[in-house]
Amino acid sequence: MSALTDDTLPVTPRAMRDEMIVFAAMAVLLGLVPLTGIYPFFVMQALCFALLACAFNLLIGYGGLLSFGHAMFLGTAGYCSAHALKVWGVTPEVGILVGVAGAAALSVVTGFISIRRQGIYFSMITLALSQLLFFIYLQAPFTHGEDGIQGIPQGHLFGIFNLAKPTVLYYVVLAGFLGGFLLIYRTINSPFGEVLKSIRENEQRAISLGYKTDQYKLLAFILSGTLAGFAGSLKVFVAQNASLTDVHWTMSGEIVLMTLVGGLGTIFGPVVGAFVIIAMQQYLAGFGQWVTVIQGVIFVACVLTFRRGIIGEIAHFFRRSL
Repeated sequence: MSALTDDTLPVTPRAMRDEMIVFAAMAVLLGLVPLTGIYPFFVMQALCFALLACAFNLLIGYGGLLSFGHAMFLGTAGYCSAHALKVWGVTPEVGILVGVAGAAALSVVTGFISIRRQGIYFSMITLALSQLLFFIYLQAPFTHGEDGIQGIPQGHLFGIFNLAKPTVLYYVVLAGFLGGFLLIYRTINSPFGEVLKSIRENEQRAISLGYKTDQYKLLAFILSGTLAGFAGSLKVFVAQNASLTDVHWTMSGEIVLMTLVGGLGTIFGPVVGAFVIIAMQQYLAGFGQWVTVIQGVIFVACVLTFRRGIIGEIAHFFRRSL
């Protein structure tokens, strides 16, 4: 992974200032979306996937761990939240907490199993666990198999915010995305994040310095899986359904694609990558199955011409931390 992150700039007050300026600009632009007439469902969906890609980037871009099974956290949180909201009749905030708790518990179990291996073996274990969950959810009664959980009530968040109103729901999803993004940003720029980067660059050297690298990688895995689950819980309110699509291995592939297109190991790259991929799915839907082919061509073009991803190339050109 170092080949894609070898141009990363050191954390300096100037770099943090640049990142905060870009974050403020991003927050303002996203806050103005309801006033522009842009289809809100598209942006809300993109925000959910942007948070998911950022959570995945925390694991691979800063921990050097390539997971092919992150869809299991997205789907598990979605099913847990959807079941709690529709069957148990809980409030939206409780539904979100149930989904996040489910994803966190799953990340602890799968983390203990997979983190013992490195490289491609780690990736294959996460893929196998994800596929195992897919077949369990396919047969489990509470998921309703291929039909999924439909017609999920949106309700009133904290008894105040009516999530049935698109504008209100948009700002709730935006607040969730910005909160998750800031948590990831703080983690990356903390002492814990610095140890993660050292493990990514040279794990043996980190071990020689006395760090228990398996514990750090496990914590990163749990945090990444929990935040991915948070994205899945938010997505339930946007789509009002929970289906097998969110647990399938192709969803894990899309998460990897979003991160690579935007810029692996960058702060804002996964956000841009998520918006690019979701925009293609939204506006190229008329091409049917050819959307996948078009995405593949764009991905190949990015790999050949933008080795660092969109944001990675911009950051490298201007010598700025993004």
